[in-house]
Amino acid sequence: MSVKDNFLKGFIKENPVFVFLLGMCPTLAVTSTFETAIGMGALVIFVLFFSNIVVSLLKTIIPDEIRIPGYIVIIATFVTIVKMLTDAYAPALAESLGVFIPLIVVNCIILGRAESFASKNNVFDSMIDALGMGLGFTFAVAIIGIIRELLATGGIAYGVYLPLGATGNLVKFFEKDLGAKVFSMPGGAFITLGFILAFINYLNTKKGAKA
Repeated sequence: MSVKDNFLKGFIKENPVFVFLLGMCPTLAVTSTFETAIGMGALVIFVLFFSNIVVSLLKTIIPDEIRIPGYIVIIATFVTIVKMLTDAYAPALAESLGVFIPLIVVNCIILGRAESFASKNNVFDSMIDALGMGLGFTFAVAIIGIIRELLATGGIAYGVYLPLGATGNLVKFFEKDLGAKVFSMPGGAFITLGFILAFINYLNTKKGAKA
């Protein structure tokens, strides 16, 4: 597999959210706004990137009998680091994401890439895989976050949860009173994801029919 294919597979062919339906807990729970979705994506990229590197480096050292527990310890180490960094530099994001930051430890995307890819490939390929999969996850949750926040509030806020040099600014598209509140609730996440998956399935079916 080329470097390009290894990187891009996480966006389309093997997108962890839209294709494999992995990481559904944070996908549905933290995508009520665009910023929280992007924040979670950034944390996942950080943990996935460094976990893949360490797993690839230690793949011949960790005994098979404790392989999975070993990977979990590695992942938990980086989750602890990212939790402390988020508390220090993005406290609003840390408060909003809450328990879902520690739960990155059991995110099946990260453990899955450690087991299926990093433990079988060199460091460079594992880094590229982590970036592709992490950005693919971020791309997916960002789309869901944009749709949900826009339909619920009529705009996209920035500088609320992330330290972007601006505080509480809003790109407005229509009046908030016209928004559908359900999209800011858990049910809105299921509805949004369902329509996106239905649209992707339609495109794949159409493409298959043409072929």
